[in-house]
Amino acid sequence: MKYFFVLGSNAALSVAELDAVLGLKQPRLLAADFLVAEGAWDFDAEKLIARLGGLIKVGRVVDEIKSGSDANLHAAVRGLAVSRQEAAAEGKFNFGISAYGKRYFNKQDLGLKLKKYFSDQKISSRFVISREATLSSVVVAQNKLLKRGVEIILSGDGDNIIIGETLAVQPFKDLSLRDYGRPSRDDLSGMLPPKLAQIMLNLAQVKEDDAIMDPFCGSGTILSEAIVLGYKNLFASDISPKAVDDTRKNISWTKELYKVGDFRAKLAVRNVLDLSASIPASSIAAVITEPYLGPQRGMISFAVVIRDLEELYSGAIAEFSKILKPGGRVVMVWPMFYGEKPMTPDYAGFKIMNMIPADLRGHEFIKQSKRDTIIYSRPNQKVYREVVVLEKL
Repeated sequence: MKYFFVLGSNAALSVAELDAVLGLKQPRLLAADFLVAEGAWDFDAEKLIARLGGLIKVGRVVDEIKSGSDANLHAAVRGLAVSRQEAAAEGKFNFGISAYGKRYFNKQDLGLKLKKYFSDQKISSRFVISREATLSSVVVAQNKLLKRGVEIILSGDGDNIIIGETLAVQPFKDLSLRDYGRPSRDDLSGMLPPKLAQIMLNLAQVKEDDAIMDPFCGSGTILSEAIVLGYKNLFASDISPKAVDDTRKNISWTKELYKVGDFRAKLAVRNVLDLSASIPASSIAAVITEPYLGPQRGMISFAVVIRDLEELYSGAIAEFSKILKPGGRVVMVWPMFYGEKPMTPDYAGFKIMNMIPADLRGHEFIKQSKRDTIIYSRPNQKVYREVVVLEKL
């Protein structure tokens, strides 16, 4: 079975996460945000997309036809829409069309001809359009295209046209609620987006019962997302009592919101440089964390900040080595300051993992640093996040 995946704003992170969870074989990246892959997967599309922070849509490839024939394209689009209309509940049938990649498709013409076909068949239908080039997850969900209609996906791959249908879209309401609705948020201690926390958890590639730890827990975003994803053996600490208290509040809120209780979370106020004094050696499967990224405001001497952070991170990584199992992973963020050289903490005893599948390394849409890490940034940010995956030797 062939599937397509609409990726988030950072193609490299999305691809790395997909490969970590599904294992991509011979993936085809047709645009910065559109990937096609084939596999013997047996996944629930809604559960998969709820797990993957870097995924916007997932769907199946219905057909691949040769380009150059409008008649064949119209017939293929109509065939997909008709099959979905016949399976839909009674009432108005809603449909939309999204195209990904550089190839031009006259979506307006396709949609109007499809609407005329339904009209001729005495079938009430609605052609859902958007000002954007593609229908967003919000538009797809609000217009019930997945429940009582269809979103038709078009893309080009060389001389072929790929035709697909969307099976699930990103649960934007849930993500927004977990970001902005949680009881404790602290702008000063950093605001890790829940989607990035999900990606980092998935890059760790650990089992649900494995012990995972966040030693810079902040307001508990990583632990909260771990609970949502089903991890059951959680440890967290921070040097700030307020941070640990915020984490405890947010965990309780998440537990109540999602009605989950089959996990244990041990929280402590602790300096990261003292981890091994209270955590048994070789007991943790993965450390997933966003450490202190340095001051975000005021007059900053970047040379001093980078020196201090390198010292902190080097000491932290040395402690991680003591508490991690052999082959255990560290998934962490290193800050990159705009216009400054990347920081280079000591990670002796570890190797940096290149999380991009070999087939896509060097692809024009996949951006990696010189040390095979992935840079995550938002517009107008002065401090970028370098997502680093270390594996204990």
